Amino acid sequence: MPKDLRVSILLDFYGEILTGTQRETVDAYYNQDMSLSEIAGDRGISRQGVRDAIKRAEQLLIDMEDRLGLVKRFQDVQRALADICDCALEIQELNARNGGVEEIDRDAQSILEYAQEIAEKD
Repeated sequence: MPKDLRVSILLDFYGEILTGTQRETVDAYYNQDMSLSEIAGDRGISRQGVRDAIKRAEQLLIDMEDRLGLVKRFQDVQRALADICDCALEIQELNARNGGVEEIDRDAQSILEYAQEIAEKD
């Protein structure tokens, strides 16, 4: 069973919908990089039981993302903020090359700061 970074991200967003055991098992597998055998030994269940539990939990997480789309929205916002910052930096750079109007530079800096504040809240 190949490990998928997406499941780790989904666990961060939707982990609370899982039972404590499911959450711990998925966390052990994806975030702590434990093998199915190691988890089975810790939990006192079969390797197949661990695999089945992980598969069920993965499906719950995927279903939640399909319904709510929080991870996609978060990633879209992060990409948009990065684009906004790139534009503001380009404005600062162009302004510096073309005489450096103080108000333009100040406004571009404000845009960068606002974008950073938003990114830190998400």
